[in-house]
Amino acid sequence: MNVVTPKRFTIAEYHRLIELGFLTEANHIELIRGELIQMTAKGTPHTVCSSILCRQLDRLLGDRVVIRGQDPITLPNQSEPEPDVVIARGRDEDYLAHHPYPEDILLVIEISDKTIDYDQTIKLSLYAEAGIYDYWIVNLPARQLERHSQPYQNAQSKFSYLSKQISLSNQSVAIPGFEDALLDLNRLFPESANE
Repeated sequence: MNVVTPKRFTIAEYHRLIELGFLTEANHIELIRGELIQMTAKGTPHTVCSSILCRQLDRLLGDRVVIRGQDPITLPNQSEPEPDVVIARGRDEDYLAHHPYPEDILLVIEISDKTIDYDQTIKLSLYAEAGIYDYWIVNLPARQLERHSQPYQNAQSKFSYLSKQISLSNQSVAIPGFEDALLDLNRLFPESANE
């Protein structure tokens, strides 16, 4: 009996496809557990939220960290996702040789509207497995922030987070590791984002 299996890619093979021009930014592809995944096109509420979030984080944290928007991170599980926002240690120049690794990452944020189920399951498990301590989902339809922390592996070898906190759009939250930096959530949910 012939069994059909998908071709899985290593991170090195994925980078080679990019170098050879087979994959470009226009393809909107990310590597998730060795598979090439087509990313969903971002609507205007998503784009506006992302822009506002990056601007707020830059204003709050300045040069204390690196704030990356929709740039790759390299994970040990043959994955190179492109989260909407990543807060990483160090300076931008520290990532000339490689994208941030889990040990470099302080916070991963996904902005979700059409991708909410994917971000709450596949991406959540992926980041927990990689040991990303703090993972946030800006849930645009629900107008709330989901803050996940403390990754763990359960008895069935599934990865998730022990802690999940919901913050509403009228609240402010401290950025992990920077308790003096309060993020005003009301700015992240412009009225037009409420579909």
